[in-house]
Amino acid sequence: MAETWTLRDAFIEELRDAYDAEMQLTKILPKMAKAATSPGLRALFEKHLDETRGQLVRLEQVFESLSERARGKHCDGIAGIIDEGKAVLQGNLDKVTRDACLIAGGKRVEHYEMAVYATLVSWARAMSFNEVADFLQQTLDEERAADLALTALAEHGINQGAADAAYPEPDTEAEIEVPVSRGNKASKRRSAAARVS
Repeated sequence: MAETWTLRDAFIEELRDAYDAEMQLTKILPKMAKAATSPGLRALFEKHLDETRGQLVRLEQVFESLSERARGKHCDGIAGIIDEGKAVLQGNLDKVTRDACLIAGGKRVEHYEMAVYATLVSWARAMSFNEVADFLQQTLDEERAADLALTALAEHGINQGAADAAYPEPDTEAEIEVPVSRGNKASKRRSAAARVS
């Protein structure tokens, strides 16, 4: 019969999962940065790559403080998110749409990591591993900051640029269809120029 796990065992397994996730991200973040056309988005991915390397060092310190060997356990969750994101890297998207999709993929990663690190911090505090919890809280704060930075880039131009590329302004002289009241089954047509005046 298998030995029953304790919270400490589960905690170590989650740390190993997180360690592998960060290792996987050090491989995909440079590709995301290279694919980004927005200088701000490229810089954000490059900055987060540096943070991710620091997070790996921090995790190694956590393992050492718990007298455990620093090693990863394949993280299926982050691998799945990365696989989904590869379609964006390989797809035939216009530049601004690619940036919007890269942001979406980045946010998926950040939300996954926020869930992992929030759990690890909570478990560490419950087991009175306060120094470990403080280390992990630093990583959680970095993940939250990265998520907010991605949101700011999306909401301050990239998403609107992608929407504009998908739905360009109609020609002011072109005919557009205008819905009419429920009682009339026919639809009226008028020019955009007439509608504006």
